[in-house]
Amino acid sequence: YIDALLFELDPLPPADAALRERLQALHRDHGVEALAEELDRLDPEAGAAIDRRNPHRLVRAIELVTLTGKPLSALRTGKRPREGFAVRWIALDLPREELYARIDTRVDAMMVAGLEAEARAVFPHRGLNSLRTVGYSELFEHFEGRCTRNEAVARIKQHTRNYAKRQLTWLRRDAHWRWVDPRRQEEVLRAAAGS
Repeated sequence: YIDALLFELDPLPPADAALRERLQALHRDHGVEALAEELDRLDPEAGAAIDRRNPHRLVRAIELVTLTGKPLSALRTGKRPREGFAVRWIALDLPREELYARIDTRVDAMMVAGLEAEARAVFPHRGLNSLRTVGYSELFEHFEGRCTRNEAVARIKQHTRNYAKRQLTWLRRDAHWRWVDPRRQEEVLRAAAGS
């Protein structure tokens, strides 16, 4: 989302409904491995670089290569900043143990504030992609009798920690971020002021 906000998006063709249905059927009938093999056949470089466990990304990559006849690398034009933005690239950096403790505390607070009731209210619609999120997914498993409430809460905490780790890895790929310790208010204010 950060890249979509701050950089021009590559001009890519829209999804093709018939092709997407064929690829979704391939996934449904033969699993994510079949999608990965198809991408390897069409664009080995993209096949080696993409998350092979993510069917949505695999389907879109196959669509793009099929619709354009070009490898994904030829479709990527690089990051071009959008005009009109003065960006301060600030990332908050806590020691991992403290970050994880804060995540655990936050999940406990969300449970007290009614996350379980909220999840139960949308449980009848659990098949929607928009509800396949950390928090809901684990509670849905609990409602289905596949784990206890305590196990669901422990999984929410673990999956949130995993998500935070992926976010940090994503941020660290770009050198322009200025990392600041959020516990040091003066440092944060200096970074926000651009000094």
